[in-house]
Amino acid sequence: MLILAIESSCDETSIALVRDGKEILSNYVSSQIDIHAQYGGVVPEIASRQHIININPLLEQTFKDNNVTEKDIDAIAVTYGPGLQGALLIGLLTAKTLAWIWNKPLIGVNHLEGHIYASFLENNIKPPMLTLLVSGGHTELIHVEEHGKYKLIGKTRDDAVGEAFDKVARLLGLPYPGGPYIDKLSKLGDPNRFNFPKAMPNTFDFSFSGLKTSVLYKINDLKNENVELPVNDLAASFSKAVADTLVSKTIKAAKELGLKTIVITGGVAANSTLREKMQRECDKNKFALHLPSMKLCTDNAAMIACAAYFKYINDDYIKDGLSIGAKSRLPIAVR
Repeated sequence: MLILAIESSCDETSIALVRDGKEILSNYVSSQIDIHAQYGGVVPEIASRQHIININPLLEQTFKDNNVTEKDIDAIAVTYGPGLQGALLIGLLTAKTLAWIWNKPLIGVNHLEGHIYASFLENNIKPPMLTLLVSGGHTELIHVEEHGKYKLIGKTRDDAVGEAFDKVARLLGLPYPGGPYIDKLSKLGDPNRFNFPKAMPNTFDFSFSGLKTSVLYKINDLKNENVELPVNDLAASFSKAVADTLVSKTIKAAKELGLKTIVITGGVAANSTLREKMQRECDKNKFALHLPSMKLCTDNAAMIACAAYFKYINDDYIKDGLSIGAKSRLPIAVR
């Protein structure tokens, strides 16, 4: 089964061709990072307009490079939420148009569900499992009981972890997006120099606003003392506090739920401190850890195609795909 997938929930335009939910024939991503970096974050109106510019050339490239036609496509998948309303509309309207013209099934996919399935593309995984979804807009612990059946175990009460990385990076004078820069500097610093707080230790929910504020206070204290900012140490100590929080809650939840498989996904899954700490703890507890490769951590259409494939074979999708609307908020699971 060959699925053409479209992802446009934020600032990446992506088109992918995936066969049988596993074989990635192509997965093109046009990023807008350079455009939005000058503003210190994603500007929704600019993102939407850029999707309009990018999407048709990506479609043409996908078909040309893979020597396929619409007759080879079995279904079309598209992200319909959550995300920026205008950005979602560009991908959704494109997918609806193609599905209508070519008379193909249209499978709407929750963006968060797509992130969960990113690891399925490269690993042989079967539910049940515990997923830690960490990105710029989301921080959630999700119990994947079976395909299409999810239970929310914990979520952030304020900032998403990726958002916290960006805000702390701004405090340290680093460019946007902040996550990769903090990760790079963390490797050069002392993670034990500053003892930043780890919030909400007795629950599976998360909170990062206090951690961000603690970094701000420490920076102000150092400036008042006329001390040159130890940026590497601040980055390393912040990264350690984040990773310790994420890892400890994930391991504890897995134990309580009796799960032996853990998946980390989303943009922050690329963070080296988090990956290393989680791997050590999983090895210690004999848990199987699955991590998507770096290229599949960030937003991409291949993960949307993979999620759509499992929806299709399990007959778990809206049959009248042309009725699907863009949804800026779209939870994947409830407690």
